[in-house]
Amino acid sequence: MLLNWTVMILYNYFSAMFVGPGYVPLGWTPEKSQDCMYLQYCKVCQSYKAPRSHHCRKCNRCVMKMDHHCPWINNCCGYQNHASFTLFLLLAPLGCIHASFIFIMTMYTQLYNRISFGWSSVKIDMSAAKRDPRPIIPFGLSAFAASLFALGLALGTTIAVGMLFIIQMKVILTNKTSIESWIEEKAKDRIQYYQTGETFIFPYDMGSKWKNFRQVFTWSGIPEGDGLDWPVRDGCHQYSLTIEQLKQKADKRVRSVRYRAIEDYSGVCCPVTKGVKTFFTTPCTEEPRIALRKGDLILATRGLKHWMYGEKILISAADGGIRERGWFPRKCVEKYQCDSETDQPVDGEKKSK
Repeated sequence: MLLNWTVMILYNYFSAMFVGPGYVPLGWTPEKSQDCMYLQYCKVCQSYKAPRSHHCRKCNRCVMKMDHHCPWINNCCGYQNHASFTLFLLLAPLGCIHASFIFIMTMYTQLYNRISFGWSSVKIDMSAAKRDPRPIIPFGLSAFAASLFALGLALGTTIAVGMLFIIQMKVILTNKTSIESWIEEKAKDRIQYYQTGETFIFPYDMGSKWKNFRQVFTWSGIPEGDGLDWPVRDGCHQYSLTIEQLKQKADKRVRSVRYRAIEDYSGVCCPVTKGVKTFFTTPCTEEPRIALRKGDLILATRGLKHWMYGEKILISAADGGIRERGWFPRKCVEKYQCDSETDQPVDGEKKSK
């Protein structure tokens, strides 16, 4: 059984790693040219982002139905490997539960005749077992320590990976990804903030958990569709989600605030020179940090108490035209009061007030 667990775990692990999530073809455009107005354009891949696809900074490609970038497999979890990755998250805890049972029963049977209870103390004799026949493998103090350590690893893996499996199954049964769940939450926040009265309905939920389950898990192991076109529920548009993303992107520009750097920041994860609170409250995320020099302009879109997230504003073409986005300490910047007559719009977009 342990060999079976090992084979199945490694098979799904390496399948998720080497099969990959599937990438949007470079230079991809929708069949109907008028549909381009509903899609975002990726300057890195030189193509439009297909529905449910997102650009991964680690893979440097637009990933089909991207859920997240997983450091365990050094790849993204997406359209093609979502099932393999989820099965890995299921089989690993099951194998660890089996191993934990073996470790517990081993220690119990080996210690059963070695423990003596006195009036004031408990004694454990690890020298030898007090029964015949003797065990094939001697169980001494080192074996007891190794078994106890392995039991701790197995239980820890069961809890940690099991929680990730539960999270993945929740999004799969609603036919979402982790990113799409976040987009849905932002849609509710946008509607509530502006009081528009509209209702956002997630378009890819088929209304049945079994149908949503079948969108990821199939008998052939090959997910349904081509990763570019997706079935939608009644009353929804093929580009309902991408239209909502465009609305959120425009809303982010409106609600963003311009800042100017008043201190240099090297871009380290936990800066020591920016204060104790800044050091200990660094954002627990894989999103990058951006280095700042005094005088740099940043367009901040969100923030925490001691950190902010934004994009560095390119002043001239000499900056290379590469977008720099990431976290930076709030202590290093101050609000920038720009002159409305001389200030220029950023990247050809309208200025936000």
